[in-house]
Amino acid sequence: MPRTSPPPRRSAIAGYRIAGILLGLVALAAAIVLGWPQLLDLQRAPLVAQAISFRLPVAIGATAIMLLLLIPVLASRKARAVLGMTTLVIAVFVAATAALLVDRGLGSPVAVADSPESINILSWNTRGDAPGSPSIAELAIEVGADVVVLPETTEELGVEIAAQMSEAGSPMWVHTHTIDEDYKATSTTLLISPDLGDYEVVTDRGDTSTLPTVIAVPVDGDGPTIIAAHPVSPTPGNMSSWNTDLEWLAAQCSSNTIMAGDFNSTLDHLSGLGADDDSQLGSCADAALASGNGAVGTWTAGVPPLLGANIDRVMATPEWSVTGFEVLLSRDSAGSDHRPVFAQLTPSPAS
Repeated sequence: MPRTSPPPRRSAIAGYRIAGILLGLVALAAAIVLGWPQLLDLQRAPLVAQAISFRLPVAIGATAIMLLLLIPVLASRKARAVLGMTTLVIAVFVAATAALLVDRGLGSPVAVADSPESINILSWNTRGDAPGSPSIAELAIEVGADVVVLPETTEELGVEIAAQMSEAGSPMWVHTHTIDEDYKATSTTLLISPDLGDYEVVTDRGDTSTLPTVIAVPVDGDGPTIIAAHPVSPTPGNMSSWNTDLEWLAAQCSSNTIMAGDFNSTLDHLSGLGADDDSQLGSCADAALASGNGAVGTWTAGVPPLLGANIDRVMATPEWSVTGFEVLLSRDSAGSDHRPVFAQLTPSPAS
């Protein structure tokens, strides 16, 4: 008997399914790029780098799309054939993102240990001195800071902070690196307690490209190198400089180093820059991740913590263990668009 064409209805459903597979593959590609960009080495690529900075908002948007798609998928066989695979891909993407955020830590302040060898570090991008010296000094005294890292903070304000801390019994040495005196954001100030010994700033290692980084080393060689870091942000015109800055900072994170500041990068962006599986940048490991706070946003201040980007951090080499940590939400109205970050580091048993 001669072959006949399939019934029109069956043929139409087959066409819907083909369209559904193609649409699903597009959704799968997008899910991989946004969910696991490291697979394709795209975590620091233009557009992708900006999108993955805000994991939870992207997941919330994906959830909204998934719920909208579910209505026709559940109501119509044709819609199910076209949109079913896409809906499933989005559901898996949302679940994977949620699992990743939980794994990194949704926020669990760690109380400090009572150890005379520990170092308390406060890092706060002040948005050009915005909070003012009394607010910064008060917070530094409150957390018992031995080191205060202040990107976008002038030397003048740093001296004021040190004077107020000294009056409270916590004197500090002030080290500032400024690129342009006319723009406060191009200054980075580092305060170090004399209790840690004498430190001097070195300038022969290079610097970040646009915003300054301060490197202080102990004069007698006894103690950690302390780095106040501020790579440029990954705006479209600064992508190359941003990548170069992060690579340079990774090279500075070698033996016995504490690095803190505004890194303008999330843990996703740092992928591939660690020296081993236990580090995220050179030989340095992230204190937020180690303490269960890796998904807590530090920028922009004022938005719910999990909706922000985790870009302000404290990092250290294996000589140090994290014995205290907190993203401080109490200063959201202080004037800066960044949240301060506090960490306590204690010498590791093996060091």
